[in-house]
Amino acid sequence: MGSEIKKVPVIAVFDVGKTNKKLFLFDEHYRIVFERTARFIETSDEDGDPCENLESLRLSVFDSLTEVFRNPAFDIKAINFATYGASFVYIDADGKPLAPLYNYLKDYPEDLKTKFYHTYGGMEAFSNRTASPVLGSLNSGMQLYRMKHQKPEVFEQIRYALHLPQYLSYLISGRAYSDITSIGCHTNLWDFTKNEYHEWVRKENIIDKLAPIVPSNSVMPAAFPGSSCAVGTGLHDSSAALVPYLVNFHEPFILLSTGTWCISFNPFNAAPLTAEELENDCLCYLQYEGKPVKASRLFAGYEHEQQLKRIVAHFGTDSISFRSMTFDPQVIERLLLMEQGEEALPEEKTTGLKVSAFAKRNLNNYESAAVAYHQLMSDLVNEQVISTRRVLTDTPVKRIFVDGGFSKNTLFMNLLARALPDMEVFAAHMAQATAVGAALAIHKSWNSRPLPNNIIDLKYYAVINQHTV
Repeated sequence: MGSEIKKVPVIAVFDVGKTNKKLFLFDEHYRIVFERTARFIETSDEDGDPCENLESLRLSVFDSLTEVFRNPAFDIKAINFATYGASFVYIDADGKPLAPLYNYLKDYPEDLKTKFYHTYGGMEAFSNRTASPVLGSLNSGMQLYRMKHQKPEVFEQIRYALHLPQYLSYLISGRAYSDITSIGCHTNLWDFTKNEYHEWVRKENIIDKLAPIVPSNSVMPAAFPGSSCAVGTGLHDSSAALVPYLVNFHEPFILLSTGTWCISFNPFNAAPLTAEELENDCLCYLQYEGKPVKASRLFAGYEHEQQLKRIVAHFGTDSISFRSMTFDPQVIERLLLMEQGEEALPEEKTTGLKVSAFAKRNLNNYESAAVAYHQLMSDLVNEQVISTRRVLTDTPVKRIFVDGGFSKNTLFMNLLARALPDMEVFAAHMAQATAVGAALAIHKSWNSRPLPNNIIDLKYYAVINQHTV
């Protein structure tokens, strides 16, 4: 008989986005040794609005964990979670969900919103204290307020309202906790001036529905028999994506995390939010060590997807070719000249959910899909620069790391380098920053090796053919 194969010690991380739900196993060097992706068809809430299929997600978590626990190649030391934020799961005393996982883009009742802000000091003052722009359902605390006032019979039955990462952790550990990265993320729940829950949370008896807060590096034992693995409390995905950069880089930087939302995180900007910043969709996050991070958001990934569909339909092409399109600075120069000869597009607030001048452009003005796509990326980068500069001002930052989808887009990267000639612009490639961040947050609980310092590959983008037009 040969000796048994030595099992590889790993951490399992669930990375749950709006579209893709992924499970990764990382070894002690933070290399991916297993990966599984699932996609679910959305279901509807009681109003007919689309929402996450919570039961499919729950079953998928258990199925995929069962699969990896049975795999003789791996020794699962720990499990952690990183998911999108602004979404609560309301559980009863038995841990069963009482309501759908409402979509954070669900319309919020105007009368209830007016009543809330009128009661608690007005939009501007309230937003300033909670570092949360007025975003309706995206302020997840407002979902709890709505539940209390519109569905009191359900509200009464709620034992805990858990943000999605903490709900997934609860499924495996059986213990309900709150995490600062979820609470400190445009929720309207946290008073950044006092570093505690805002007074409304107590006045409305919401506090009783929120599980105790534990540090982001906390772990608990798994609740299923025969397992000795540690279970993390889960992190909000945006905060998780920042962790590897905070671990690896100590010179001031901005992380531009690109996906559906493009979020510029400046961990080196602790200045209180101004009214103008709040109005333009800036906010503060609490990173995994509890320190505030000033951030600005742009719905640019979503906008890119929508406008790319328009280009594809107009020119009768397919979207695949755009992924590998090379940057042509001469096309950009021609587009800038065209712009000078045209009437200016009507000005509109372009941060937050409203993005890109491209939506108003006439596609008949472009001779090819490639030229139209250069225009789209130029418009998106213009808005991105405005958004990023909002958190850059008066800070010592000279480097920008771009991760996520746009980091692989050479048009986006070259245009960003042109637009920010005073900054060093890098595409940061690391396999699954969000999932790695969730693993790093509980490093000491599963990994006997020192923290890694080589998991992020940087590609520098120098300014190409910058002309004054």
